[in-house]
Amino acid sequence: MRRSATIIALGATLFQASAQIRFEEVAQKAGLQFRLNNAASGQFRQIELMLGGVAAFDFDNDGCTDLFFTNGAAIPSLRKTGPEFFNRLYKNHCDGTFTDVTAKSGLAGEGYSMAAATGDYDNDGLPDLFVAGVNGNKLYRNRGNGVFEDVTVKAGITGNVWSVSAGWFDYDNDGWPDLFVSNYVAWDTANEPKCGAPDARIYCHPNQYRGLPNQLFHNNHDGTFTDVSKASGIAAQIGKGMGVAFADFDGDGFTDVFVANDSIRNFLFRNQGDGTFQEIGIEAGVAFRDDGATIAGMGVDFRDFDNDGLPDLTVSGMINDGFLLFRNLGKRRLFEDFGQRSGLLIGTRQQTGWSLGMFDFDNDGFKDLFFANSHFPALQRYLGRDSALSNQVFRNTDGRHFQDVSVTAGPDFQKAALHHGAAFADFDNDGRMDVVVTTLEGPVKLFHNTTPNAGHWLAVKTRHLGATVRVTLNDGRVLYNHSTTAVGYASSSEPLVRFGLGKDQTVKSIEVGKQVLSNVKADRIVEVR
Repeated sequence: MRRSATIIALGATLFQASAQIRFEEVAQKAGLQFRLNNAASGQFRQIELMLGGVAAFDFDNDGCTDLFFTNGAAIPSLRKTGPEFFNRLYKNHCDGTFTDVTAKSGLAGEGYSMAAATGDYDNDGLPDLFVAGVNGNKLYRNRGNGVFEDVTVKAGITGNVWSVSAGWFDYDNDGWPDLFVSNYVAWDTANEPKCGAPDARIYCHPNQYRGLPNQLFHNNHDGTFTDVSKASGIAAQIGKGMGVAFADFDGDGFTDVFVANDSIRNFLFRNQGDGTFQEIGIEAGVAFRDDGATIAGMGVDFRDFDNDGLPDLTVSGMINDGFLLFRNLGKRRLFEDFGQRSGLLIGTRQQTGWSLGMFDFDNDGFKDLFFANSHFPALQRYLGRDSALSNQVFRNTDGRHFQDVSVTAGPDFQKAALHHGAAFADFDNDGRMDVVVTTLEGPVKLFHNTTPNAGHWLAVKTRHLGATVRVTLNDGRVLYNHSTTAVGYASSSEPLVRFGLGKDQTVKSIEVGKQVLSNVKADRIVEVR
């Protein structure tokens, strides 16, 4: 949506003070027994660092969001050697508990898996699953009844490099989801560089590896795909891709792509509406930090944090990078580096962030920020501190400023670990966004949102990814969001388009394209067909 002529005022006038954001960790109580295994053997293989994605999706359409976890494999063979290396699928029973249903699903997999991306590529009403990994990706078609079929070869999905993230989006507006794959660096066990002293090995910097182009697969509407990476212009850029996110940042009706790169400039691929993309990261002001430096970009989300109708960007990085926040200025397709002015940069300078998400955790009408944090495992000897970190949550106070409220988010939230992947969904359907986080060589964490006195809410279920939703409140205030599952790092979140409404129990209207729903009650999911 474009910026309206009646731009809503920013500041404390939008909603009253927010409730205190709080989480309770309930993974064990919920029956989530998954443990992320990277099979590290002291050889400092680069792939050991980069696990592990998680997908939150309702695979059986029962109204409760399920979970899929990617997992590692034995090195150097990259083949599973036992159940501890399997990918895992957990069914949500809608009562606060989950059951491992991997055995029946066909998703246990084989290989070193990195990321998960969900989307209904065949438009049969069942969400399908793409799994990115090292030297081999997989596309699984959801056949129903909890069974998935490996259709990688049949669908024409190719790729034998190291892919770190992926996402579904409809780049040509034909109603069929296309697939974008974020590739990292050229890697193989035979040519792994050795870094550090012989008696003090470390993981190598990304500059020791050759970068790779990303891939774009066009959906042919018949269960097959065509690799249009070169024809679209996507393959013309060599990067070291990590997180990927989608939004129509310039309001021209076509979805654009942002790729966070590791220690080189970020990419912003502007969709030109004719099947081609133009990389404009430098021109748009999102390729570098404000001082011209690159960061070790990892997670990314592409959403409107200041309620002006223009999608903004947040990107996580390594210690001393600071996490980035780019505010969309609209005019001339420009962004401004807003990290320092918002308070985010100073609050994250000493952190290393992996996955992240921009969601309204207290339902006050402003999207907050969640970061899954940990330093690289081998850095403690050089940093003089533990690599395990606690996660962070920043409350959006007025659409302009973020306050780190991690210390009051509950005792479970303070516990440090090697946090990596994160996915976001309302797992118990109480209207408050929850978070699931993987930990390297450790148990999964499920953060149940227990924020007291949270505001009213509304969730919109759209037919297609990329749909932009505009909610107008009864006093004329306007909120914006869009449908996407590509959130954070190597992970996939629920596709519902969510809004916090504060004290409002109804909304004046919901607009999705040309469709308008009027006088809608709050605290429910509204399906727009």
